[in-house]
Amino acid sequence: MNLKIKFRESFRPFAPSVVRERVADWFDLDCDSPYMLLVAPVRERLRISMTEDEQKLFGIDKLNVPRSTIPAITHVDYSARIQTVSREDHPLYYDLLLAFERLTGCPVLVNTSFNVRGEPIVCSPAHAYTCFMRTEMDYLAIGDFLLDKREQGAFADNRAWQEEFQLD
Repeated sequence: MNLKIKFRESFRPFAPSVVRERVADWFDLDCDSPYMLLVAPVRERLRISMTEDEQKLFGIDKLNVPRSTIPAITHVDYSARIQTVSREDHPLYYDLLLAFERLTGCPVLVNTSFNVRGEPIVCSPAHAYTCFMRTEMDYLAIGDFLLDKREQGAFADNRAWQEEFQLD
């Protein structure tokens, strides 16, 4: 996702969204964190210990070693910046997390801002479509619609996003 959609460094982790009732099953945390203000360790049982050879790695090579069974959201120190989701505050997202858990056994999804490196956060359907077409996203869910990249025609706006906004 970092390389094909966000266009940022590969070592930057994402935040997890998890249904509030299950947060303590996955993280050493048992309270609300609706605004991703709290960082907590991933549960010990989910961690992947580094081998001797992996511990000898340096720099980006060491950062690319998965640290848990939920690697996209696990920082190098086995922590994560958590968003808890309640049915009362976000019923559709809450139900999506439960549906994902029924399919996979995991009630955790990646949470990230909808933008690419250097761009402002998407704030309109037109901007969402532009971002979708300029990246390697496969699908875009917007309202009651699901767009499949393979079914989209040629995108007329072929300006490089990197030329529109200054990179961080």
